[in-house]
Amino acid sequence: MIISLIAAIDEQGGIGKRNQLPWYLHSDLRRFKTLTMGHHLVMGRKTYETIGRPLPGRVMIVLTRRMDYHPEGCLVANSLESAINLAKKEHEAELFIIGGGDIFAQSINIAEKIYLTSVHADVTADIFFPKIIESEWDVIYEEKHIRHEKDQYASDFKILVRNKVNRVDKIVKPHIIRQT
Repeated sequence: MIISLIAAIDEQGGIGKRNQLPWYLHSDLRRFKTLTMGHHLVMGRKTYETIGRPLPGRVMIVLTRRMDYHPEGCLVANSLESAINLAKKEHEAELFIIGGGDIFAQSINIAEKIYLTSVHADVTADIFFPKIIESEWDVIYEEKHIRHEKDQYASDFKILVRNKVNRVDKIVKPHIIRQT
């Protein structure tokens, strides 16, 4: 199973502000849906509560330490390891970790792929994506995305895979996505 992170970051690595996405990028939300459809998504409780409901066509695994937390239509795990095992038991091919900051920090060292949208903005975020050590990753796909009328900002999109020196003995095949 491939473990992938998917995130949008601002120019300082920010991913959120007051537990919300600090921008609206229609094109990136469409890409997120296309890439994650049919897969398991792992997220922290606060990220799930920001979304507010299970996303159609995906299995959502919510990480929380709260034993009494059981959002309808979602699986619940109390550790990243148990969330990964839930997805493995269901024969998931690619598990997507979608946030928040603590969950990304826990998973950056085991991730094999990163789908990364770089937003051309500085939003004074209070939640950040972990620092990417560039020498550990190869960029296998890049796309510049101009700002469309439904996008608050322009952005760039990249797919990174852990390079051969740092790869966890798996071959990572990139998703084919349509350029916009």
